[in-house]
Amino acid sequence: MRELPFIAPGKAQGPPPAAPEPFPGLTGRGVSIAVIDSGVHPDHGHIAAGHLEPGVMVLPDGAIVEGEGVWFDRLGHGTAVTAAIQEKAPDARCIPVRVFRDALKASAASLIAAIRWSVARDVDVINLSLGSVNAAHRDAFAAVVNEAAAAGVVVVAAYDANGAPCYPGALGGVIGVEVDWDCPRTAYGVRWRAGAPVVQASGYPRPIPGVPPQRNLYGASFAVAQVSGFVARTCEGLADCGRGPARVGHVRELMCTPLPPRD
Repeated sequence: MRELPFIAPGKAQGPPPAAPEPFPGLTGRGVSIAVIDSGVHPDHGHIAAGHLEPGVMVLPDGAIVEGEGVWFDRLGHGTAVTAAIQEKAPDARCIPVRVFRDALKASAASLIAAIRWSVARDVDVINLSLGSVNAAHRDAFAAVVNEAAAAGVVVVAAYDANGAPCYPGALGGVIGVEVDWDCPRTAYGVRWRAGAPVVQASGYPRPIPGVPPQRNLYGASFAVAQVSGFVARTCEGLADCGRGPARVGHVRELMCTPLPPRD
């Protein structure tokens, strides 16, 4: 099956100043997040290894590979994404699901299998910083998203790629995310696209001291990661509401409630 590239980055001039964070006092405690990406490097300085759980690798044909070290990151992308999530939700448990191996490309079959594995793993949130612009994959992604929603799993994914709908992020039931380069990394916004809310967030990862933003990774992947962290906070706040489709609806409603304007 044709490989799907990850979402291409946009501009890199540096994030704007910080803004008040949403859902203050919540840290993602008791929430588990499947991070579908290139894995994670547990020894990286931005990673809280104590809040990682063993993950898996998913092959292009959708086969699941388990075992020690199969989810270790060799590209750096998934580590940076996980770091951004942990920054927003430091008490959440992150589970790496490695679909990128030698390059930032993955098949639709591997993404669908990764989502299904994550649902079976009983996670609360799935972070998917990539997707397919091929409309031929729409129905297959819609089916697996429905499975996730039925299980009470919130899927957060990139809404578009260079203006084209990106699946599964453009589907109903998914919290679709797009980049807002003017948004501080400590906040997010909501805009309406085709009659549905789309969450907007910064495309910058956690900064590395001494490394200018244009030399670091950046792009829609990190907007998705920031939002997944905020979603984890929301899930923590709804811990008494149980699982199931209703919780997915509650999370979407809280995330998409109009926020006060940024200064």
